[in-house]
Amino acid sequence: MPRFSIIVPSHGVAGRLSQALDSVLVQSFGDFELIPVCDTPDSPAADVTAEYAARDPRVMPVHSPPSAGLAGARNAGLRAAAGAYLLFLDGDDLLVPGALAELDDRLTRTGDVDVLHFAYERAPWWEGEPGNPAAHLLAGAPDEAFAPIETPELTGVRLPAWSAAYRRTYLAAHGLVFPDGHFTDVGFGGLAGLHAGRIAVLRSVVVRHRARRQGNRLNLPGDHHTDLLGQADLVLTRATELGLCVQRYTPLFEQLFAAVLKTAAHPRRLPSGRRAHFRTASRLYRLHRPAGYRAPGGSLGVQHRLLAAGAYTAFQVLRGANRAVTGAVRRVPRPRMPRTRLLYRRHLRRPLDENLAVYCAYWGRGYACNPAAIHAKARELAPHIRSVFLVEADRAHTVPDDVEHAVIGSRRYWEVLARAKYLVNNANFAEGVVKRPGSVHLQTQHGTPLKTMGVDQSTYPVVAAATGSFAKLLGRVDRWDYNLSSNRHSTQVWERAFPGSYEHLEYGYPRNDVYCTATADDVARVRRDLGVPEGKTAVLYAPTHRDHHTGFAAGPDLEAFCEAAGEDVVVLLRAHYFYDRGGTRGGGRIIDVTAHGSSEDVCLAADALVTDYSSIMFDYANLDRPIVVYADDWEVYRETRGVCFDLMDSPPGPVVRTPEELARVFRDGSYAGRESARLRAAFRARFCEFDDGRAAERVVRRVLLGEPPEALPPVRPLAERVPAPAATTPVRS
Repeated sequence: MPRFSIIVPSHGVAGRLSQALDSVLVQSFGDFELIPVCDTPDSPAADVTAEYAARDPRVMPVHSPPSAGLAGARNAGLRAAAGAYLLFLDGDDLLVPGALAELDDRLTRTGDVDVLHFAYERAPWWEGEPGNPAAHLLAGAPDEAFAPIETPELTGVRLPAWSAAYRRTYLAAHGLVFPDGHFTDVGFGGLAGLHAGRIAVLRSVVVRHRARRQGNRLNLPGDHHTDLLGQADLVLTRATELGLCVQRYTPLFEQLFAAVLKTAAHPRRLPSGRRAHFRTASRLYRLHRPAGYRAPGGSLGVQHRLLAAGAYTAFQVLRGANRAVTGAVRRVPRPRMPRTRLLYRRHLRRPLDENLAVYCAYWGRGYACNPAAIHAKARELAPHIRSVFLVEADRAHTVPDDVEHAVIGSRRYWEVLARAKYLVNNANFAEGVVKRPGSVHLQTQHGTPLKTMGVDQSTYPVVAAATGSFAKLLGRVDRWDYNLSSNRHSTQVWERAFPGSYEHLEYGYPRNDVYCTATADDVARVRRDLGVPEGKTAVLYAPTHRDHHTGFAAGPDLEAFCEAAGEDVVVLLRAHYFYDRGGTRGGGRIIDVTAHGSSEDVCLAADALVTDYSSIMFDYANLDRPIVVYADDWEVYRETRGVCFDLMDSPPGPVVRTPEELARVFRDGSYAGRESARLRAAFRARFCEFDDGRAAERVVRRVLLGEPPEALPPVRPLAERVPAPAATTPVRS
């Protein structure tokens, strides 16, 4: 029997789940079992936990349906647990180093106790000093194990479930499980405290609770706040049945109704039914109030008396007066909109145009990427929606003639931005753009992340300096209603890098649809347009941007590469979109396609890809054509830019580090050999998960037409997809 069973519910935290699991597995004390609880066997969290279970036999995932909620997930873990003591760790929190060793030592010194309460650190999600909310609750407890009557204030209802270790046989003997509904920690903590015979405390921090940017979900508005009344009723009814002495019952009653009054004092938490909620709370207060109970003094005592009397109107007046005083103190002048946006402000007063959609790609660089693919599909499936593409003035001439557009900064630009129901972008709209009630913002992204993104960049000084204000970035994230993902890896990274309340759409990238729909004739046409000589093997060289460089770094000598690789090889050079040109005039066997408007066309034309760390490799993998990674500065890039995973451990094809190695793999054909195909197959399975040729259709039906997820075309399995054919067949080694 292991010393500890550590139960980790993982709903909605797949992006940070690996960090939580790592914090357990690296503990110096190893006598434990780790039980992650996933929604379904095919959920993003299940993918993460399966990898851990394959590496470490102490990891034993179980499943609990989403409908069972947090209580159901914890109870599923409880049923599977075999340890002497149970710990509950949220999937985005951490065990501090040495925590299990300290818990074991404390339990060895106290002997068997039913509940061991311990301190936890509440870490702000971004900036600020961490706090220790449990410190004052544990401060007055005896140093040795004690009976609950010795510290009646330590009821358990004010501490989260993950701030205690529970003896498993004790919970089983009393049938203690997490009660259904929200605020389940209140119910479980209260019940566990009622039945406990011996308790101990550990004042050291064991868990680092990482606050979410959105705050505690329980504090959000909603009918779930009525569940708090049910939890209070459950605990106090059990206390009465057990004949709890008044010395213990009174603080339990006060703590539970302090939480009830806190909810009642914030009417925004209950969008409707506030009067009925107050009446129910009043009835429970009178039902469970201890005989001879005297309410506390001050404003809190007034609230107690009004609740006991059921005086809802008077209670609201009292709270309204308090809020008015607080608001007067905190009120500050509202910033004014710059004069250049007065027109925008005027249009914001007009109604939303329910049939207007605005698109933008790469900060206005043209008609491209996912927004362009969604725009094209919307004209087919939702022709009643007028679509306007936003572009910079010097790019307006690149927009197709049949695509309506507006120049960024123009009067039409501000008008359509103010009135559009739908706003679609693969980057972000300008800082001053307002998220209007009823509008729908879709963030399409523009690549699968290898490098760090969003707030994950904050620890990399070179990148952070170029990124600017992370607070402003997150203000833009708050406008998103939907965020598009092409694989579960991306979903997890976006969740961590761009914390927000948006909905993930795991539909694939619309720009990649063409890789499953294009024909051999389409490939031939694109090659002619780009000037690729017939019969030649076209190698696309597409390096990424270097944050530590001031301009385009050309990489290997491409002319020399062509000479060494073979007479049939030509290179399509495509620099990162941050640069207007690839830094070469082309000519000979080098064709500079940096300025070509469609990266999808360029990929279709190429028979093979050479890149370093560009996200183009994830898109190109959909074509199931050879990929070579030219990693001459991987260590520098990893340290200066930061990465989400180790590309060297799971590349899409051969990895080379010198120009000589690069030429050799093409000369001997190993760039397209069996090992290359094996690596590419594993890479495609991981990163081409949802790109099946119908991503744009799913997006349009879900976002623009409002169809439910179950009505959308399902993702076609990878084995059933037929990528666009390459123009030439490589000689395989």
